[in-house]
Amino acid sequence: MPLPAPKVVVLIPCYNEAQPIAHVVKDFKAALPHADIYVYDNNSTDDTVQIAKEAGAFVRTEPQQGKGNVVRRMFSDIDADIYVLVDGDNTYEAKAAPRLIKRLTSETLDMVSGCRVTEIQEAYRPGHRFGNWMLTGIVATIFGKRTDDMLTGYRVFSRRFVKSFPALSHGFEIETELTVHALELRMPIADEQTVYIDRLPGSDSKLNTIRDGIRILSMIMLLVKEERPLAFFGLFGVFLGLVGVLVGAPVIVEYLQTGLVPRFPTAILASGLGVIAVLSITAGLILDTVTLGRREMKRLAYLNYPAPQDWS
Repeated sequence: MPLPAPKVVVLIPCYNEAQPIAHVVKDFKAALPHADIYVYDNNSTDDTVQIAKEAGAFVRTEPQQGKGNVVRRMFSDIDADIYVLVDGDNTYEAKAAPRLIKRLTSETLDMVSGCRVTEIQEAYRPGHRFGNWMLTGIVATIFGKRTDDMLTGYRVFSRRFVKSFPALSHGFEIETELTVHALELRMPIADEQTVYIDRLPGSDSKLNTIRDGIRILSMIMLLVKEERPLAFFGLFGVFLGLVGVLVGAPVIVEYLQTGLVPRFPTAILASGLGVIAVLSITAGLILDTVTLGRREMKRLAYLNYPAPQDWS
């Protein structure tokens, strides 16, 4: 006997998307006729709210500016079995949603990322392509390579992913945090290629390549500090220790030859660097234990919810 169909919701964070939002809502209604469509407006100054309501979406607001704040609110407010998260700019392929959901349920996954494929330069600008490639590579090197498009705004999640996700970031760094959350808990995830569509005339990207790239890189460094403290503080300590040795080596050689320490400032600097190096490595060891405890708590929260089931 087949299982009852899961509750599916489509979550659309929006800021000044009056031009494309009706297309997004209608396309996802057609692709997922039994899903509830939620548009979360983030202080839009145009007619996004009214147009989304007229298109048939449930519209709510999040006053704290930034995509990360919107996603945190959506994940907190909405209860469902399967969550489809997509940007409101009409650049993602709505008809691919059933395929992404099928992949999630049939393989018992927790996240399926819609990896962008397009030949239209204006849709996926070279600067964005390069930034995505570079940042995805950095995360893959540190946390493991399990996705080819870390910054995609089109994803499908299980309930246990959503309800165990802390959502600490404020802006476009949220995609990085979503990916690292899955990698750190070693969740089953997959990529699915989807067509990336050019924006409608009059619709502009809210992503600034340089500014948001720096923010995402900062988020990566923060996550390294939080999730890999021994490596972060250990490497810093080793670096300071090596500098201390290089600075102090002439002083030690001179002392061994003459029995004198004429360069007290250099000796004090070298000693200070050595002490800070030891303290940094010690802090890394302590924080590594704390991080393990935090990861275990997130894992327990994750295991509170059942895995997605294939109802077909």
